[in-house]
Amino acid sequence: MSSGFHPFGGRVSKRFGDKSLQPDDAYLSYHDIRLTVEDVDCIKNDWLTDNAIAFWEEYLEHEKLKDFPKAKIVLLRPSMAFMLLQTREPLSLKSALPSFENTTHIFLPVNDCRDVEHAEGGSHWSLLLVSVVDGVAFHYDSMCPSNLEEAKMLSHHISQLLQKPLKFVNLDDSPQQENGSDCGVFVCLLMQHLLLGRLLQAHAQDKVSMSMKGKAVDATGGRKEMLRVIEMFRKEGERRRS
Repeated sequence: MSSGFHPFGGRVSKRFGDKSLQPDDAYLSYHDIRLTVEDVDCIKNDWLTDNAIAFWEEYLEHEKLKDFPKAKIVLLRPSMAFMLLQTREPLSLKSALPSFENTTHIFLPVNDCRDVEHAEGGSHWSLLLVSVVDGVAFHYDSMCPSNLEEAKMLSHHISQLLQKPLKFVNLDDSPQQENGSDCGVFVCLLMQHLLLGRLLQAHAQDKVSMSMKGKAVDATGGRKEMLRVIEMFRKEGERRRS
């Protein structure tokens, strides 16, 4: 897998029909996310930036979770998860993070970056799903066990923040990627499936299986779906401005 956060090194393989756009130019503004041309281009065929993953979380939150007002589920953004992973004093971050009061589940993208001075670094993504109600942190790694230590540390820190013990479970039967660039897409697709297909479909007393054993992940299709959603919002914005 390519190391470093911006695998293109300033170049963009496709301009999405507009040759005047530069890598850092805004391609789409959606709620709190400003997607650049480079963010969108990486979704097409490379390693996902934290901004691309944050967009997908924003999308799930505003377009899907809003239909379940009673759900108390938090999708923590990659930058916040990284901050929580790196801190030695999790409680000191309480005011900077969303309120976890009455929260049942927390999704956290895990990055293997070790450089606190370079938040947008690292070379691998995985997903941590904390079931606060069950006291369990489930780890899904598409290149198992690449992010095992980072996920354990993040689980420990969120446990301190919640002031509640968490049992860490590494799901080593999680779907595995077949190349070196699909990890971020796997995080987005697993998050979507676990949120929409499992948690939001369950009744209050149901015991929900968190295993993804045998679940096929179509990363190519996932990338196309993410790009389709982005283009839909971009065209919607253009219609509003015209």
